[in-house]
Amino acid sequence: MTLQSLIDAIQPLNRANMEKAARHIDSLVKPQGSLGRLETLAIQLSGMSGIMNLQNLQKEIIVMCADHGVYDEGVAISPKNVTAIQARNMLKGLTGVCVLAKNSGTHVLPVDIGIDCDPIEHLLSLKLARGSGNIAQGAAMNYEQAEMLLLASAQLVQQRIAAGVTVFGVGELGIANTTSAAAVLSVLTESDPSEVVGVGANFPFERLAHKQSIVRQAIAVNRPDSKNALDVLAKVGGFDLVGMTGVILGAAASGVPIVLDGFLSYASALAACQLSPIARDYCIPSHISAEKGAVLALQYLNLQPYLHLDLRLGEGSGAAIAMSLIDAACAMYCHMGQLASSGISLPMLKRPRTARPIKI
Repeated sequence: MTLQSLIDAIQPLNRANMEKAARHIDSLVKPQGSLGRLETLAIQLSGMSGIMNLQNLQKEIIVMCADHGVYDEGVAISPKNVTAIQARNMLKGLTGVCVLAKNSGTHVLPVDIGIDCDPIEHLLSLKLARGSGNIAQGAAMNYEQAEMLLLASAQLVQQRIAAGVTVFGVGELGIANTTSAAAVLSVLTESDPSEVVGVGANFPFERLAHKQSIVRQAIAVNRPDSKNALDVLAKVGGFDLVGMTGVILGAAASGVPIVLDGFLSYASALAACQLSPIARDYCIPSHISAEKGAVLALQYLNLQPYLHLDLRLGEGSGAAIAMSLIDAACAMYCHMGQLASSGISLPMLKRPRTARPIKI
């Protein structure tokens, strides 16, 4: 697989299938449009070539775990070894995303894509190095490493599809990773760091100006090309951000949905959608992150999140909750009765369908 072949494999949603799904939903025993965005979601899913039907979808969240060299610049208050500790807790099913995912019948797959520790037993590894470079002093990684990790992450999606997964979510785990995500977002949207840098995991507000200055320094030192998403990820991103970008592109190339989580996944989605604008059609935005810059990222992606819960945990926690919405949309589509056999007569409304599934 090459990056170009991965991009070329991403195809638009099947409009004919979406129109058929829309007609089916309008025939259900309810007023047209009365289930709102659940209807839109079911129509969107129906257009994906990797989903044969909407019953018994197998859901999984891939959590990319990595450390960041920029931690050394004092941009996080949690100890760096929390990444490794929480990765182990994830294997035990003890973290927030694991509990929420279990509640929605979703499997969690943590991946060591660059934790600064020795190999963790039973933890799937794509690790090239123990943490990315300090972006305030130089590149997070070289371009070749970024491309290699992106493709490996896309191939992981293919492997998981072969194992039966049909719906993916993305999550991340890494102390100081909001700094790298803010740098990526700042470059890709050509925005000043002051517009995108937030407090992350309880970073003191009075030290926010320092965090902004580190992001500004990283951009000045590395001079990433805002028109080349992979260059941006390599220079001011991190292993986890590259991995999530690969998962997004891999899911889109396989014709299956990818449920975004919060701020970190928005940054990765921006990179993925710059590489392939069609990939956006496969993205399902779970929630509006409480992190600063989240609204800006979603505006650039033109995505409307389903949930507003003030979440900022990360890990894929918002994606885990949104999996229940996918179940609800599929249950409506597959199991709801039809007007024709109900004895109820409702007026049929005529409205355009082609734009509905994309405005999510």
